[in-house]
Amino acid sequence: MDQLLNDFSPGLFFMQALILVIILFLMIKFAWKPIMNALTEREEGIQNALDAAEAAKKEMQNLQADNDRLLKEARAERDSMLKEAREIKEKIVAEAKSEASEEAAKLIENAKVSIEQEKQAALAHVKKQVAELSIGIAQTVVKKELASQDEQIKLVEGMLEEVTLN
Repeated sequence: MDQLLNDFSPGLFFMQALILVIILFLMIKFAWKPIMNALTEREEGIQNALDAAEAAKKEMQNLQADNDRLLKEARAERDSMLKEAREIKEKIVAEAKSEASEEAAKLIENAKVSIEQEKQAALAHVKKQVAELSIGIAQTVVKKELASQDEQIKLVEGMLEEVTLN
């Protein structure tokens, strides 16, 4: 420490102090404002970037909310369409069943009518055959019984009496 005090020079100290004051004056005069402006601009840029980031974050939240809302709407619309499709399917199935029942009833009724017609036709055919058979039998019997002319005359007279009596 003693050495330090012995080497101390007041002229040198004064010159260094004067240079320091001049440098400080020049710095304040010429460099301080640009440095402060640059710091202010940088601070404003950082603040703007933070504001933009916050705005982007809010926008992302809004987009996410919109996406969620659109997704819910799409699901609701899908559910609605599926419900409508089920209703249409059930309606078509019910209509098909109804038409099938009506068609079956028509077919049954047509079959009944056809059976009845066939039955009547068969009965008529049987009656015709029975009548023909009866006539044939009657002819054969009458031929055998009326082989003689006297028997034929008696039969005709008997029939005439029955007709006149009735």
